[in-house]
Amino acid sequence: MGWVRRNMRGAFLAGLLLLSFPALMVTALYPFPVAFAIVVALSYGAEVASGRVARPVLDRLGMIHLGVSVRFLAREVGAVLLVARTAGTGRWFVLLCAGLLLMHVLRVLQAGTAIYLDRCLNLMPVATRNIDVPALRIPGEPPGGLAGWRGARLFYIDVLPVGAIAAGALTGQEALAPGTAGLGTAGNAAAGLGTAALGGAGLGAAIALQAAAVLVLLLHARRAVPLANGERVITVVDRRVQAYHPEVIFYFSGPATSAYQATMWLDTLSRLTRRTIVVLRERELLPLLGPTTLPVLCVPSAIDLMNLRGLDSARLALYASNVGKNIHLLRVPGLRSVFVGHGDSDKEASFNPFSKAYDEVWVAGQAGRDRYLRAQVGVRDEDIVEVGRPQLSGIRTRGPGLPAVSVLYAPTWEGWTDDLFHTSLITMGPKLVRALLAHSPAVRLIYKPHPLTGERDPRATTAHRRIIEMLGAASVPSRPAGVAASPGTAPHTARHRVVTGPEPHLYDCFNDCDLLISDISSVVADFIASGKPYAVTNVAGMAGHVFRERYPSAEAAYLLGPDLVELPGILAQLRRAGEDDLAGARREMKTYLLGPDNPDAMTRFDEAVNRAYDMATLNGTLRL
Repeated sequence: MGWVRRNMRGAFLAGLLLLSFPALMVTALYPFPVAFAIVVALSYGAEVASGRVARPVLDRLGMIHLGVSVRFLAREVGAVLLVARTAGTGRWFVLLCAGLLLMHVLRVLQAGTAIYLDRCLNLMPVATRNIDVPALRIPGEPPGGLAGWRGARLFYIDVLPVGAIAAGALTGQEALAPGTAGLGTAGNAAAGLGTAALGGAGLGAAIALQAAAVLVLLLHARRAVPLANGERVITVVDRRVQAYHPEVIFYFSGPATSAYQATMWLDTLSRLTRRTIVVLRERELLPLLGPTTLPVLCVPSAIDLMNLRGLDSARLALYASNVGKNIHLLRVPGLRSVFVGHGDSDKEASFNPFSKAYDEVWVAGQAGRDRYLRAQVGVRDEDIVEVGRPQLSGIRTRGPGLPAVSVLYAPTWEGWTDDLFHTSLITMGPKLVRALLAHSPAVRLIYKPHPLTGERDPRATTAHRRIIEMLGAASVPSRPAGVAASPGTAPHTARHRVVTGPEPHLYDCFNDCDLLISDISSVVADFIASGKPYAVTNVAGMAGHVFRERYPSAEAAYLLGPDLVELPGILAQLRRAGEDDLAGARREMKTYLLGPDNPDAMTRFDEAVNRAYDMATLNGTLRL
């Protein structure tokens, strides 16, 4: 299995790296220049390769005091020992040690400057996007990753003195008898002095490069000094926000893996008639947020958020997730709160008792209203507003029109509980994919897992990797290499796909398939906008009527049990001429889940925003 091979490669590289250090000491003390040079090359190579495939292992080494500084220092110590054993401890040796000490002083200065720059540039109390703040004069990042890893990338400069010492020892090795100290003959001394001289030249080059890097960082740090004044940064940004005069706040907090929940709303929010600003609470969300023209604020501190006067003009706050940090804005008087969520589904997240903390709860259609009423979690019927799903306007009602039936398998993640029936990935995923591949090339499969897959259950990760391997092995070009495609023929007709990143978007995958297979989730509710057939996994093997009663969004779905006996019949429905058996039921379900087609969802959503804004403004006026 691919992931096993990757893990084995990572463990091998980490082991090679660890073993290289005692080997360096032994070959330096012996001295054995040829072996030392080989070990040095292997050690640096393992360091570079491990950083790519075994980063978690390297991070753990730091926990046991074998971090990056110690590892590079160990190579330098080995080189110093080799010089001592071949050239002795005379003037060259003293100069070499002094030079290495100077290089470490420069490293300390570089690391300190890099940390200072990181605090100024990346840890400002307020970060922005699409908000022009020329008064701050924010400098760009230093070139070449000089500040990355707090400057640790430049540790590799020590390959110059260490490599030069190894090369010098190699060129003089014919004068050295293996196992001798190298101090008793003129030949040995000359060879040793050559080693020290080469090492000194390499060290001089390293010091020059290190000094140049420090100079560049200091120049950047000088320009970033004003950003260290947090109060000034907040004041400047606050003035720009006040000039924008926001009316609606889209508020979002959560881990980096949840950024998609905010991104799905950006296009809709940009089309509102009210001036809208996006407020994030975690720094890692800002670079992960999708493209938008809306002004974006990232305010990690609750105190700083409370002190931003630029947000006082807003009268409406929209929330996409139920998280603890919502309370920091919910407690602001005069700001009407609305929970818009990040997708309607029959899962418990769509009728969370926390929703009663908001003034209003907006759902797509009657189905969303019914969920809250059935659950009786304290959300009043008059506080529920049906606004449709504006994000679904680009979903097409036809498939890609390929000769093969395109099937999208989009399982949900394992959830925060130990419920094995939450996702089909663990118990059904690989088996389902294998069954679909058995129908290839008549079936073309697209696999798009939930972004949080494997977040809390390693079995989901195992199943996910197994599916990727199966699809990788099964994917073949639709025609032999060098054979031209016929006009109108899709270039990947028989090729299966794995979509794990943000692109292509889930809705693009909807447009690229004829059938969806998914679990109970918002994916099902959104796909219904296409009117195309969909199958829902019945992981627990419930009776059909019981399953549909518990999960109303499956009323118009083909059910797929854990033994997959229904799969051939479902695929046969897609090959039929005309409509399949559940086409009429899907039309009714679309209205029930998403509301009417007229007026369109964007119009209804915008009207709901204006109504809630006006209500908050009126209430504020009445209080005055």
